[in-house]
This record gives sequence, C-alpha cells and structure tokens, in this order.
Amino acid sequence: MALPPRLQNLRLPVIASPLFIISVPQLVIAQCKAGVVGSMPALNARPAELLDDWLAEITEALAAHDRAHPEAPAAPFAINQIVHKSNDRLDRDLAVCEKHKVPLVITSLGARPELNQAVHRWGGLVLHDVINNTFAHKAIDKGADGLVAVAAGAGGHAGTKNPMALITEIRAWFDGPLALSGAIATGGAILAAQAMGADLAYIGSAFIATDEARADEAYKRMIVDSSSDDIVYSDLFTGVHGNYLKPSIRNAGLDPDALPSSSPHAMNFGSTRKPWKDIWGCGQGIGAVRAVEPVAMRVEALAREYAAARTRLTENVVP
Repeated sequence: MALPPRLQNLRLPVIASPLFIISVPQLVIAQCKAGVVGSMPALNARPAELLDDWLAEITEALAAHDRAHPEAPAAPFAINQIVHKSNDRLDRDLAVCEKHKVPLVITSLGARPELNQAVHRWGGLVLHDVINNTFAHKAIDKGADGLVAVAAGAGGHAGTKNPMALITEIRAWFDGPLALSGAIATGGAILAAQAMGADLAYIGSAFIATDEARADEAYKRMIVDSSSDDIVYSDLFTGVHGNYLKPSIRNAGLDPDALPSSSPHAMNFGSTRKPWKDIWGCGQGIGAVRAVEPVAMRVEALAREYAAARTRLTENVVP
C-alpha cells in the first residue's frame, strides 16, 4: 500500500518524534523546513491557550517557506495527543487542532475511535504509537490510519520488543503507514528501518541535541557525552517503563542501578513533574550524536549517511 500523499516526497523518510517539554514551534518549523516531519506534544503549550498561537506560528511559517521555496516545500507537521485519562486537556486541544487543520495527529497511551473520527473529518491522518502487536491491532480496529512501532531502545516510554520481531508481526497483517522508533540516529538506521518493512523512521533523541530544541544545555551536552551504556529502563518516574539518562538520575540523588518499581497510577501528564524536567529521557542510539548543532545540519548529515548506506547496500548485495 502506498503512503498517503502528505507522507510522500519527504527529503528523508523520517518523522521527528514529539519530545515532551522540548519540542516547540522553533524546533518543529526547523524540522519541517529541513524536509522531515516535525512534531510536538500539545501539552508542551502551557498555558493551554498558547497552543492556538503556536499552531498559527507553525502554519504561517511553513506557508511562507513554501511560497519562497516552491522547489523544496516543507514537510507536514504533527501534533501529539496523550489519550490517557490523566490528560484533562484532550478535548480542548483537539478542537484547536481542528481549527488549524493539523495534517497529522500522533496519539499515545490509549486509542479512541471518536478522536480518530474527528481528525478524519478535517482531513487529517492519525498515527498511533504502540509497543506490541496486540496494541497495534486495537489501534487500527479503532480507526487509526497508521502506526508508530515503539521498539526496545527508544527514548521516553519505550517497549521491549526487538524491532525486527515487532515490524514482522505488524506487517503480517497491516500494510498501511508504519514508522519505527528505537535507537535510530543515523542514515544507515533509517535505511535499516525501511529494509525491515517500516515506511518511516521515528527519531527523537538525536533532535534533543540541536540548537532549536528547548532543552537544558546540560541535557544536550549529556547526550553528546553519553552512549547506550548510560541509559536505564525504569517505570519509577511515571509508572510506565521508559529509557532515561543515568547521569541525570544520579544528579537527582538516586542510584540508577538500584531503582524501585512504580505503578501506572503514577502517571500525570497534567502537571509539571520531575521526570522529563530533571530526569531526562533518552534512547539508546545517542552514541551516534557527537555534537550539538542546528536541525538543518543534523538532517543534512542523516541524508548523507542515508545515501552512503544505500550505495553500500547496492554494492554489497548478493546477486
């Protein structure tokens, strides 16, 4: 099945994942101008009234770019909606998305048919993130257009499935839009995601260490200085398992190698919490991130690596 038109003709087959606290219009606009899908969580707009202003800023900036560069139009953008019951802003934020006809909506932590129907009414597409094949079936059954397979090694709330297993199981029955998340930070990894059966790579942590990201400079530097050995998988901070930077946990006075467990009831996306703000989420692919740089440079490097990986594959393929 071919990708929907708005997900075709990207410079790279990449969706920049929505980063809690970190993704803001400046980052989204830079990502879309660079030719990859930019995204941000609706909940990053605080107070809630700010979301209307932010969506206006993004749509106007991208429209201006397209007028000035008809030969290289910007990629579409996406807004992430947390569907978990703790999000008391969902209906209001969805109405603002409808006002601005947001082209892509990424839903997380729950699937609701009425939300998917609302997005479809204004012509948008819904991608739902899942950590296993069971949740993938539920999301499509409830009307999502596509999936984000969140495999082991992804930043933030990650799953435990090997990406090869997860993609294979989903592709056995689903031929719609499919993105893969999990330790993807190079052009070669983007190509590998496609080789496994995904249409798109879903990249988060590599965009934290960019000039446009609203992240503490110490956070950006920690990513550059760290590797997969510095990531810990824990459910302590939000009640849902996620990947976090060990040094940030130590800085909070905790031992990252001896963390207790928590409960899903600990989740609360409606308040400012210590996780994400002080204890920093990050995926296992950060060993490839060696500098803090503008988004345009990061995407340019990914494009070079992607082209080089395709050349290597062509040269070394068995006849």
